[in-house]
This record gives sequence, structure tokens and C-alpha cells, in this order.
Amino acid sequence: MKTSSVNTSIMDMFEKGKVLKICAPMVRYSKLAFRSLVRKYNCDICFTPMIVAADFLQSVKARDSEFTTSQSDRPLIVQFAAHDAQTLADAACVVAPFSDGVDLNCGCPQRWAMSAGYGACLINKPELVKDMVQHVRNQVDNPNYTASIKIRIHKDLRRTVDLCQKAELAGVSWITVHGRTADEHHQPVHYDAIKTIKDSVSIPVIANGDIKYLRDVESVHQLTGVDGVMAARGLLANPAMFAGYEETPLECVWDWVDISVEQGTPFTCFHHHLIYMLERVYLVTMTLQWTAVALFLYIEIGVLFILCLPFISARRWQSVFKLRIWSSLASFWNKVFLTMIIILIVLFLDAVREVRKYSNPEIGKDAKLQPNIFDHMHMKLFRAQRNLYISGFAVFLWLVMKRVITLINQLATSSSTSAALQAQADHANQAAKKYEEDNKLLKQTLMEGSGSKATAEGMELLRKEVEKLRAELKTSGDALKSSLSEADMMKKQKDSLAREYDRLLKEHQELQNLQDNGNKKDD
Repeated sequence: MKTSSVNTSIMDMFEKGKVLKICAPMVRYSKLAFRSLVRKYNCDICFTPMIVAADFLQSVKARDSEFTTSQSDRPLIVQFAAHDAQTLADAACVVAPFSDGVDLNCGCPQRWAMSAGYGACLINKPELVKDMVQHVRNQVDNPNYTASIKIRIHKDLRRTVDLCQKAELAGVSWITVHGRTADEHHQPVHYDAIKTIKDSVSIPVIANGDIKYLRDVESVHQLTGVDGVMAARGLLANPAMFAGYEETPLECVWDWVDISVEQGTPFTCFHHHLIYMLERVYLVTMTLQWTAVALFLYIEIGVLFILCLPFISARRWQSVFKLRIWSSLASFWNKVFLTMIIILIVLFLDAVREVRKYSNPEIGKDAKLQPNIFDHMHMKLFRAQRNLYISGFAVFLWLVMKRVITLINQLATSSSTSAALQAQADHANQAAKKYEEDNKLLKQTLMEGSGSKATAEGMELLRKEVEKLRAELKTSGDALKSSLSEADMMKKQKDSLAREYDRLLKEHQELQNLQDNGNKKDD
């Protein structure tokens, strides 16, 4: 810790009439390096992460690791978690030379904090809060040093108003109100409650909750009339938010790299902040990616539905497939098919990895120790499972569609062969009838002829016709045998393809069962 001679009066900042933009206290995140970054982008006041006052006083190691600052790190508010007035006052006296005020955390909804008597349970103990504020006021020898509280609201708002009025009487400098109850996490913020609290006290009030863009600062001010707005997750995702940027600019990312290198920020902290800054870009990219996969899945379903329409015959589909446009694409079909298979399998395996990652019980235990991370991890697990099902069904339907098209072509070919056989049989029948009529005519001619010359001519004509008939019958028989052989071969191929299709369905079902069993074990 470095002592600074700067003695900025934060209360003078409120008197200027502008809406103050404040960086919220965030466990493990709102440390010196991050505070230095957001100050470059129009952040007026910064809070330290919540520090347990008792541990801070008892351990030099805790003081060195939990609280670091610099001469340029002002105005600075140190937030403490405490349930004893004297402990809070002693901690405030320790940090007073290095900061501009202390804040009592009365809003942390985590179970460990509330079970230890810290955080949101203090909103139900207004007399204790009043006593702690008075102790800080009486024991810190600096009239400009502020003592503030950060609270959540009660379901019965009258209790919250009573708490705020008692804190005001005790001399609290300002009150930060997170517009949710201790049981609410992602529900809409109750801005009407914040406005009621603002109207019930004469000290500055700061609004907190769901501040994601600079335009939210002005809209919350218009709704509630508060004197300042505090942001947490919005600043994590975009440290340049208060400067009017909708997304984290590249300049801000480079500033973070420079500050981290200059101050020796641990890699874990540096990496976490970098992930948060790039998360919106990453989410947009991933959303587009999986939207494309889902769209591809719907296209597959639509194509399969059309291919299975009962009133469109296989021969008609085959005539469609023989159009020039499909002929030109046929040379690329196998490459496209294999490429899509590879892409979908890679996405499927990536989704499996994500499901296993977010189903890990150890990650769940760690997430419970961080604010709002537990719900965030559950949301990521849900997205990973959704992506797993989308990619899995996309792979399966892609294989099914390929098989269906093959079966349609084979069915059309078999149908064409059967039609050709039927036409040959009809032609043979007509030829047989014709020859039978000719035979009768010849017989009649022979019976009516006179003399040996007529008989010889008739016999010769009959012999030629018989030979011609035998040759045509032989040709028809050979063609019939060939067609029957081809039909038998097509039938065998069809049976083989049907067996292969059944085998693929069985393997897919086994893989699906294995995946479900794996998910159940992970749960």
C-alpha cells in the first residue's frame, strides 16, 4: 500500500449535480489493475473488492493481498464485510490514509456470507448497521472521510426505507441500492423501489443493477432521480462502457495488457478479465455458428420431409436428380458430403467437451463461491447440451438424407427396369398373336391352294415364318432372362442397403445411450 496525500472530498462530487459513474465492488475482479483501466474511460469512483474486516486486521498477508492501491487510484472506496462495529471501525482506521471512504456490505446474497453474519443479512439488523456507521464516523480522524452502505431491498419496502432513514440519522454519507431482494438474481431490477428510497432520504443515493451501456445510466437517472449509477458485470464485459462504447474497443484491450504488464497482474486475473472483455464478441461468433448449424438441421428436416411426400414417385425424383444443374454438382457431391460430415463431427465433439467441462462437480463447487457465477455456469451447461443435440441430430440426419437419396435412385431404377420388362412382355405377346394370325392365314392358304406348286410355295413360306418366329422368341427370351437377372441383382442391393441402414440406426442409438449414460454419471 502506498500513502497518498491527495484528500479528495467525494461529497463535493455529488454536489456538482452530475450523475456519478461508479465501478462496483467485485470479489477478485475490482482490484488495482482493473480500477486503473476503468478510470481511463470516465469512471468517477472505484470500489475495492469486498474485504472481510476481521481477516484484514488479523493477517498481514491478507492486507497485502486484498488491498493494493497507488497515488493515482483515487477517489477510492474500500468495502468491508463486518458484523461488529469496532472491527469495522478499526479496519477503516487502517485504510483511511490510503482511501477516501469505507463502505459496509449489506447486500451480498451468498450463503457463506449470510451464514457468517455478513452481507444481505444485515438489512434485517438496522440498529447494528446504525451502530457500525457511527463507530466509523467517530473513530476516523478525517471529516472528509466517507462512510457508506450498500444494500438490497426487502420484499416489504417499508423496512428498507426505515433502514435507510436510520442509517442517515447515524451519519452515513450515501447509500447504494441494488434494486433486488436477497433471493433475486436475474429478475428485473425494481427501479420504483430505488426511486422510493431516494425520495425518502436527503443524502445521495446510488442505483445498482443491470447497467450494461452508457445509455442505461441516463435512463436509470431519469427513472429514479439518483445521484450516481454503479455497474459491475457491465464493466467487466466492457471496461470502456462509461466512455460511451457499446463493445470493448481494441484500444481498451491493449490498455489492459499494458496495465497488467506494468503492475505485474497475476496471469489468472489477467486472463479472466480478458475473457470477460471478449465474451460478447465470442458469444456473437458462437451464436452465429450454432445458428448456422441449427438452420442446417432445419433444412435437413425440410428436405427429408419433401423427399418422403407420398404423392411424388421415385421415378419423378430421379428425373429431377437428372437435371443439368444436379449433373454439374454431382462431381462435387462426395467432397461436400465428407466435408459436412467432418465439420459436424468436430462440432459434436466440441459440444461433448463443453458438456463434460461444465458438468464437472469441482467447477460447480468453485462457482458457488463467486457471485452470480453458479447461474452463469448452469446457463453455459444448458447451451452446451443444446449444441450437443443440434450437432448430433445434424450428423444423423445428414447420413439419413444421403441414404434416402440413394434408396430413391435405386427404387426408381428398379421401377424403370420393371416397366421395361413389362413392355417387353407386352411386345412378345403382341408378336405371338401376330404370328398366330399369320399361321392361321398360311394354313388357310395351304388348304385353298391347288397342285404341288402351291403346296411347295406355302410350305416354304411357312418354314421361313417359323424360323423368324423362333429367332425373335429366342431374342425375347434372352432379354427377359437378362432383365430378370438385373432385377434380382437390384433386389439384393436393396436388401443390403436396408440392412446397412438398420445397422447405422442401431449404432446411432447405442452412441446416444452411451452419451446419456455419461451425462447421468457426470450429474
